[in-house]
Amino acid sequence: MPISKEKANPKESPSFILASGSPRRKELLSDLLSEFSIHSSSAVELKSHPGGPLALVRENARLKASEIADRYSRSWVLGADTLVWLEDRIYGKPNDWEEAHSMLGELSGKTHSVSTGLCLIHRELDYDKTKVETTRVSFLPFGEKEREEYFRHVNPLDKAGAYAMQTRADLIIESFEGSKSNVIGLPKTLVNDWLEEFSLI
Repeated sequence: MPISKEKANPKESPSFILASGSPRRKELLSDLLSEFSIHSSSAVELKSHPGGPLALVRENARLKASEIADRYSRSWVLGADTLVWLEDRIYGKPNDWEEAHSMLGELSGKTHSVSTGLCLIHRELDYDKTKVETTRVSFLPFGEKEREEYFRHVNPLDKAGAYAMQTRADLIIESFEGSKSNVIGLPKTLVNDWLEEFSLI
């Protein structure tokens, strides 16, 4: 399956670009689309938004997609941003192991939300739209011993909320309602709808 990681070149116009270096998003998109390029966005993400978590993921997805679309006006560019949130608290990627332990401790035994914002842009076609998918995830109650065991299998430092749905979920997750791929980082149904709408698959 040809997936290009060429450096940005304004003279080149890949048909479809994923504006993310996430290996998880790359894998999920490759289930839907046989050919695409990958360009990690250098956009500075917002940490908060007056409109709350859903507005935040929309805006960050747009910032990522826009930064790449400005260089590739003839390409479809998909940006994505995922965060974990519980009530008014947003859980991004932990800065260190202590914060990772703290995050999982706060989520233990509770039901939280995982939201992914998507933004699809094509500059020449004047297309710029966003979508959001939210999945509800219920954690098992667990303590420090269980967190230590989980972290033996998962590196939490590059994951929103300090956990991964796709790795040893049995240790921490009781149930979930909604899209599993959304929790991993890319809601495949929403992306597939776009690809079909514009005959990209």
